[in-house]
Amino acid sequence: MPIFITRGRYSAEAVRNLVANPEDRLPAVRNLVEAAGGKLLSFYVTLGQYDFLIITEAPSAKEASAAILAAAASGSVTDNETTEAFTTAEAKQVFAGAGKVAETYKRPGK
Repeated sequence: MPIFITRGRYSAEAVRNLVANPEDRLPAVRNLVEAAGGKLLSFYVTLGQYDFLIITEAPSAKEASAAILAAAASGSVTDNETTEAFTTAEAKQVFAGAGKVAETYKRPGK
């Protein structure tokens, strides 16, 4: 099943709420991902440009996107970015496929 990595930020309101009432968000994130049809593999609170990083497994980008869009619609997260990830074995297959396709590609000006 495809793996997706999502990074994002908490809204200012969400940060205020978490400071006023600290809580472990893992159960809520797990429930959200599962409700969308995925499986939560990891959830981290991070420092820097993004406030969190979520690694999920989902049947497709549709399910992975549904979870983060639901959170964004609540107003509690912003600046979300989701990327599909590949294992090294899957990446090898992607590169092999690209090599076959590259043989048919005509470069500009050539």
